[in-house]
Amino acid sequence: MNSYVIGQQLVNGVVLGSIYGLIAVGYTMVYGIIGMINFAHGEIYMISAYLTAITLAVLTTWGVDSVFLALILTLISSIAFTALYGWTVERIAYRPLRRSTRLAPLISAIGMSLVLQNYVRLAQGSRNQGVPSLMEGNLRLVGENPEQFVQVTYVQLVIVLTALISMGILSWTIQKTALGRACRATQQDRVMAELLGVNTDRIISVVFVLGASMAAVAGVLVTVNYGSFDFHVGFVTGIKAFTAAVLGGIGSLPGAMLGGLILGLSESFFAGFVNSDYKDVFAFSILVLVLIFKPSGLLGRPAVEKV
Repeated sequence: MNSYVIGQQLVNGVVLGSIYGLIAVGYTMVYGIIGMINFAHGEIYMISAYLTAITLAVLTTWGVDSVFLALILTLISSIAFTALYGWTVERIAYRPLRRSTRLAPLISAIGMSLVLQNYVRLAQGSRNQGVPSLMEGNLRLVGENPEQFVQVTYVQLVIVLTALISMGILSWTIQKTALGRACRATQQDRVMAELLGVNTDRIISVVFVLGASMAAVAGVLVTVNYGSFDFHVGFVTGIKAFTAAVLGGIGSLPGAMLGGLILGLSESFFAGFVNSDYKDVFAFSILVLVLIFKPSGLLGRPAVEKV
């Protein structure tokens, strides 16, 4: 087997896994703090893709020629508006049902997912949308045979670096700041956190905002890299990111990134060396095998029932 082919699939898998990991963070944070799955999270990612295209179009109209400045402004704008959508989902779909049965918020989240899909479909149309390539060029590792090489595009480098920086900032926020301590306290025991003066309603809203912000980063990076999307893209990507969160151990931030990388690498290698039509089957098979032997996921902790 050609080592350069393996290297190329490794690069592709790491890039794809970084995207899955960023989106998976939203699932794992919401589950960690309220014990529920936000099934509208994939649509939050989809909305960030549309916001990316809209922002780039506006900046082009305004005459912004610098690619770096355009990307930074697009990222900031997408995070701000997508965070607002995340906050809205929490206020509408979750907060009114917080003391209801566990099934009610789940159904509400699925309903919100359908609402967001059709809202974007009506507002932007059902056709595929696209943005032009902003970053050209690549780095090549060439062997003795010029036809054998590993190629890393500049966009792929930006994706991996941005994912690492975003995860680093989020991890530092959760571990080292007062907000992070309040989040961890709410996760461990919401009633006790309220008795100690923590505004748990505000903390839960902040968690939804943080998760949506990470999805916004992923949406910008994917849109810049692949250039095309539609109103349905959030469903498939969201399911895979949820799979990554479960694989790594839902509720664990490092687990979300690890699960994303494993899922991305699995898809890439299976598509490159076996059959791209069945890459999703292989990825979900890995999930099943991991959960059989470690039901809490690779880095997850078994749930302890409070008495």
